[in-house]
Amino acid sequence: MAERAGVGIGTVSRVLNDSPGVAQATRVRVRAVMQELGYRPSPTARNLSLGRTQTLGVIAPFFTSPSVVERLRGIDDVVGGSAYDLTLFNIETLDQRRAALRRFARRDRVDGVIVISLPLKPGEVRALHRDRVPTVLIDVAHALLPNVAIDDVAGGAMAARHLLEAGHRQIAFVGDVEDNPFAFASSQRRLDGLRRELLEAGVTLPASYVRRGPFGRESALELTRELLALGRRPTAIFAASDVQAFGVLDAAARVGLAVPGDLSVIGFDDIELAAAIGLTTVRQPLRESGRVGARLLLQALDREEQPTPGPAPRLPELEIVVRRTVSQPVA
Repeated sequence: MAERAGVGIGTVSRVLNDSPGVAQATRVRVRAVMQELGYRPSPTARNLSLGRTQTLGVIAPFFTSPSVVERLRGIDDVVGGSAYDLTLFNIETLDQRRAALRRFARRDRVDGVIVISLPLKPGEVRALHRDRVPTVLIDVAHALLPNVAIDDVAGGAMAARHLLEAGHRQIAFVGDVEDNPFAFASSQRRLDGLRRELLEAGVTLPASYVRRGPFGRESALELTRELLALGRRPTAIFAASDVQAFGVLDAAARVGLAVPGDLSVIGFDDIELAAAIGLTTVRQPLRESGRVGARLLLQALDREEQPTPGPAPRLPELEIVVRRTVSQPVA
C-alpha cells in the first residue's frame, strides 16, 4: 500500500490508526489505495501487536454436565456483551487436566482465564502468577486467587434440617467418592454439613447409610439400591447433586417405592430438570456465579491489573426449594 500510494510505511500506519500528522490529501490517497487493493485490517494482528488476544479462556470439567452448563451461561451473559471472545477447554481425562494450564492458560493464547470447579495445584497457581495471567475461580475457594464459591457445608446442613423438620431420623447420603481423580470436594463438604446437623440433633448417621461412587445418575442408582436393600432402610436420602438425586428416584421406582410416601429425596443445585420432575433441592446460584466470575475478570482486564485474591462479593443465599419429594415418614 505504501508503495502504491507513494508514501512511507509509517504514514500508512498512521492512516490506519486515524493518528494525527497526516495531510488530508495524503489520507484520502492512502484510503483510496486500501479500497483498490481490497485491504482489510486484521483485528488478530492488531491485538497481538498490542499484547492482547481479546480472548478469554474457560477451563471446565465435563462441560456438558447441567451445573457447568448453567455457569457457562452466566459467563456468556457477561462476556457476550464485551469485546472478548470465549474459548472453552473441556476436561474429561487426567491427561487433559495436566495439559489444561500448561498449554491453554498462557498470556499468548488468552488475556485471562476462568476455572470452573477444578482445585488448582500450588505449581499451577505459581505459573499463573509468574505469567501474569489474570485468573478467577468459580466453585473453588483459594486464598491466592479471586474466587466465587458457595458454602457447601452450610448447604448440607440446610438439607439435613429440612429432613429433620419433616420428621426423618433415618437419613442416608449418596455422593461422590472422596479421593476422586480431579480432587472435587463439594460432595464431601455437603456430607460434612449433613453430619454436623444430624449430630447436633442427636441423630446417628451410620456408616452403612453413607454411599459414595463416581459422579452420575447410574452410579447413584446402584448406590441407592444398596441402601434400599438394608434390613433397616432409610426413610430419606440426601443426594449431593440433583443428577445423583435423579438416580435415587430411579432406584426407588424400580423397587416399587413411592416418593415421598415411602422414601423422601432431596438434591442439591436446582438444575432445570429438577423443577420439571418436582425434586425438592438446595438451590445454589449457578448462573449468577458465572456472571460474578466473568465480571471480576473483565474488571481486572479493564484496569490492566491482577484481580484481587480471595472470596468475591457475596452471592445470593442458598435456599431450600420445596417441591414434591419430601414428606413426613410413614409411621
